Amino acid sequence: MTDTGIEITAELVRELLRDQHPDLADLPVRLGARGWDNQLWRLGDDLAVRLPRVTGSADALLRKEHAWLPVLAPSLPLRVPVPQRLGEPSERFPRSWTVTTWVPGTPADRAPATAAAEAADGLAGFLTALHRPAPDGAPAGRFGRGGPLAGLTEPFARQLASAAEPGLIPDPDAVRAVWDDAVAAPDWAGPALWLHSDLHPANVLTAEGAFCGVVDFGDLCAGDPACDLAAAWVLLPDGAAGRFHGAYRPAPDAATLRRARGWAVVQALSGILIGDAGVRGRPGGKPTWGPPARAALRRLTETIGKSPTRH
Repeated sequence: MTDTGIEITAELVRELLRDQHPDLADLPVRLGARGWDNQLWRLGDDLAVRLPRVTGSADALLRKEHAWLPVLAPSLPLRVPVPQRLGEPSERFPRSWTVTTWVPGTPADRAPATAAAEAADGLAGFLTALHRPAPDGAPAGRFGRGGPLAGLTEPFARQLASAAEPGLIPDPDAVRAVWDDAVAAPDWAGPALWLHSDLHPANVLTAEGAFCGVVDFGDLCAGDPACDLAAAWVLLPDGAAGRFHGAYRPAPDAATLRRARGWAVVQALSGILIGDAGVRGRPGGKPTWGPPARAALRRLTETIGKSPTRH
């Protein structure tokens, strides 16, 4: 059910296609995935229908993907869901929806990357290609993404307290030390670069231990690349961050890596809390988010005071 009380079913998807894109309506339809804001329905072998199910903001995020992702996708070395059609709000369904290409693979929260070298090189190649100067009019990030870390000080403190009080993290002081160092680093002084800004494990797909695709560009924005470079600690297996930093171009400076560690701490704490909610059966919880988030936090706190390019 959506928060508007509409049940999303295969028949609803077919009806929407018949109304607005009848040339696609006879393709087989089956459920593909239930995401945070959207449901994804497979359409034939090569397409998918993506419908917002939870929040009104998801409508605007789908339109943003539809506007910008076809421009960026041809230069990206990993597969991404390229929008093909836009569905307009109607009496049957009051929000926008899209038809995109289908990206095969398994989300990394269920099948983490295990081929360290291949995963590091693949992620570095993807972000090197994506992190290009964005044009005027590029979208700003939500929740402070792409901006100065100092703007997240209060949300970080709330996250840390929420995770520390029930004992979900072993060393809150070490987490605080990583954060304090990141906030003290100089701000990004370069041009605003294109960012995915939401590279958590459920949005990156794997096959045979390496990355094969990246999905959910709803938070696509422009800003500080440190927001995305956090993925080195969040997505890669132990010991692979150094190879990633060596392969990414241009090579990140020390200040950018310090800020990236701060973004990684924010993502790890969020994943731990959402994972714990899933284990407890609370609404919005995702139990598979917990293990990769705890692993990321361990990597970050184990390397306090050491060069981030080596870990």
